[in-house]
Order: sequence, then C-alpha cells, then structure tokens
Amino acid sequence: MAILISDYDCVCAAGSGMEEIRSAIETKKSGLRINDFPGSDLDTWIGRVTEVDQQSLGPWQSRNNALAEIGLNLGTLAESIDRIKQQYSSRRVGIVMGSSTSSIDRTETAYKDLDPDGAVKSEYHQPQVHNPHAPSLFVADRTEITGPAMTINTACSSSAKVFATAARWMELGLIDAALVGGVDTLCLSVLHGFHSLQLVSEKPCRPFDADRDGINLGEAAGFAVLVKGDAETAGLPVLSGYGESSDAHHMSAPHPQGLGAKIAMEQALQLADLAPEEIDYINLHGTASQANDTVEGTLVGSMFPASTICSSTKGWMGHTLGAAGITESLIALDAFTTDVIPGNLNLSQLEEGLTLSISSDNKQQSVSHVMTNSFGFGGNNCSLVFSRG
Repeated sequence: MAILISDYDCVCAAGSGMEEIRSAIETKKSGLRINDFPGSDLDTWIGRVTEVDQQSLGPWQSRNNALAEIGLNLGTLAESIDRIKQQYSSRRVGIVMGSSTSSIDRTETAYKDLDPDGAVKSEYHQPQVHNPHAPSLFVADRTEITGPAMTINTACSSSAKVFATAARWMELGLIDAALVGGVDTLCLSVLHGFHSLQLVSEKPCRPFDADRDGINLGEAAGFAVLVKGDAETAGLPVLSGYGESSDAHHMSAPHPQGLGAKIAMEQALQLADLAPEEIDYINLHGTASQANDTVEGTLVGSMFPASTICSSTKGWMGHTLGAAGITESLIALDAFTTDVIPGNLNLSQLEEGLTLSISSDNKQQSVSHVMTNSFGFGGNNCSLVFSRG
C-alpha cells in the first residue's frame, strides 16, 4: 500500500504558502529579521510571521492556534480536506499534529494579565487551549474531522513523526486518510529558554559553517493530506520510508556518535528499500548549533556518498522547533515539483572535517528520492524518505 501526499502547504517567515516559499528559495531571500518580538530584548534574529497578530479566534485564541488557522486556509487545503471527508467519511480521517510548545504563549499572557486580586481573568479560562493537545483539538474543531486525533511532542522531531504515525494508522486499517501537520510559535519561554542554554546566535544562523555560533528561532505551521493509493497511477509524492528512535543520551545534547540518528536513517532507508546512493537530496536538521551540526554532518558523511546533495534550510525561516519537521519535509518533497534543490543559506566555509556535498547555492536538478532529518531534545529522532510518484 502506498501512502500518497495529495496536498500540502505551509506558512513560515519565508512566506505564506508554498508559492511564496518557493520564490524565497529561488531568490535566496531569507525571512529572518532582527528580533522584534514584543517583550523580548534579546540580541538575535528571528523568523516571525506577522500575520499571526491579525487573527481573532474567540475561545480558541492563542498565537499557536492563530498560526494554525492561517495554515489551514492556504492554497487548496480546505478543498482537499472536504474531499477526503466526503470520500472516506469524517470518522475515517485521522489528525496527527506535532508541536513542542502548543499554546504556552496564551498561558504566558494569562499570567502577565492577572486581575487585581491575582486571579486568572475569565477570558483566559480556556482548558482546550492551555493544553498540550491543543493543536489537534483546534484542527479537529476547525475541520470537523471526527476520526482519531493525536498531538505528538518529541521536541524538534514532533511534526516529522506525524507522517510515521499516520502511516501506521493507515496500514493498520484504523483510518483511510489523514491530515498531518505541525505548528509552533514564538513566545518568551522559547526565546529566553534557548538563550539560557547559550544556543541563540546574535547573527543570522549559519548551519554547518566553520564559524557558526548558534540558532535563530522561528515559527511555522504546515499541513499535508495523506491518502492510500497506487503511486504509479496517482502521480503524487509518496511517503516511502520512515525511521524513528530515541537514544535518550541527554536532555538537550545529541549522542556524540549520533547513534539514534543513525538508526532512524537506516530504518527509513530499509523501509523505502533504497540504498544510500539512491537518495538525491537530504534536508538536514542542521540547526547551526555547534554540537548538532558536527554530529549530523559527520554521520551523514559516513553513511552517504560524498555526491549526495545536502542542505539545511533553516537560514530561510529559523528553527521552528515542533514545526520544523513538517516545514522541512514539505520543502524537501517540493523539489519534485520545482526541480530546485535548496542551498544552505549563509554558508561561507564548511566546517573542517565534514565531507558533505553542500553549497550556499541552489541546484537545478530533478530528484527521485529525498530524505529529511529531524532530531530533537532527549534524543528523539525521525528520518523520512519521500519518493517521486
């Protein structure tokens, strides 16, 4: 059984919708900006989506839900969701969302805006919002999908794992189609939390560069519609492989030899029945932190031929945490449509010792199989392989 991606779209700092994101990639125009997030004075760059501030959701109000609302209304997603509900019935469609912070932004606001007696104001009495499961609850409410719903929180691999979970549900016969996605938004807890870990750069991030000095944080929402089908007749991109692992090496540092990451990539290749040399492009996790890039770069260099084209696309929108998996998956599989392999923005000199085929320039090239890596805190790893239909 083939798992087909019948529709997808994304909003991030690089653009609202895949057309804008494609244009940003083609023109190498980054969406990063000097930090102007309200209440934060950190000297850094961020990937902020300004349209979020214009959304009003009543009882569902939160920055996270507002960005998810924008994402759901992009392109033809609404029509595609209606189509699978009609084709399979709403209860046979599943929802799998990934997020690392959910709507903690709303909880921050509630505590900053207490009433004179120190109590939470009634407008913030939103149990469905102050909830780790809020992304799926909100999406289910908006789409009227009534099938099983899950919100995955495995840090930065959260919305990569949504593809694997949905695929297993479909293979087990629990559902016939799925709406998968991820959403994470900027908030003070995220910005200042990562700053306290000494991971935030004062400059635009430079993944895999010899002089990189940290990450830029961003926000994004992305969605994909998955259906069962025949890849040969449908002509749609296929989720051909996935691999997941949890090495539990450290709360925030990667395993020094990338043990879990290696397992995830090996599993994805095995399930896709592909050899490493058959992968045309790898969208690397590449956060621009010192440890992450060295471990991932060394590991990929040892597993894949030096000719395999690689890049991190975080220079366009920053590290979107729980939304990074879906955002970078969609950018990777979009190469089937554009025949453009994104470059690695801000790369000046590759870290010494790495043997990756990586450049700051885009490449015009047709691809058949692409991989994307998402590696999160706690050693939560996920690798996905997509193939041209």
